[in-house]
Amino acid sequence: QKYARYRLRIGPSKIHSVGVFAVEDIPAHKRVIEYRGKRLTFAQGVDLKPPHDRYLVRLNDTWVLDGRSQGTGAELINHSCAPNLIFRRQAGHIFLISRRKIRAGEELTARYHYPTKVVRVPCHCGARNCRRTLRYILK
Repeated sequence: QKYARYRLRIGPSKIHSVGVFAVEDIPAHKRVIEYRGKRLTFAQGVDLKPPHDRYLVRLNDTWVLDGRSQGTGAELINHSCAPNLIFRRQAGHIFLISRRKIRAGEELTARYHYPTKVVRVPCHCGARNCRRTLRYILK
């Protein structure tokens, strides 16, 4: 909760394994939580193989954040093709901002943009405009 501006909880998700849920209503266009993690160089991030690359988020052209270590819980936010959060980079930080009002009990979701690799990992978000692919991984 130190990095979240609203009360959130982690629980079972219909999308994938566990997810992050709003405990209270979150207004539109508000900073919800900061994505934090151990800083790795971009080259170190590229060298990580699945599933160890699962929680990487690009901070800039030099750094990526690895949410597996020193994360805030934001790394557990699941992907959706119709997300209710967007990533924003500001002054060396990454924040997840609400795209619309999020109701208490609703799962928080963001659209992940993984680099295209080789094997498709299907998306199960259930959105009407689902792109049907979460990411691609090497064989």
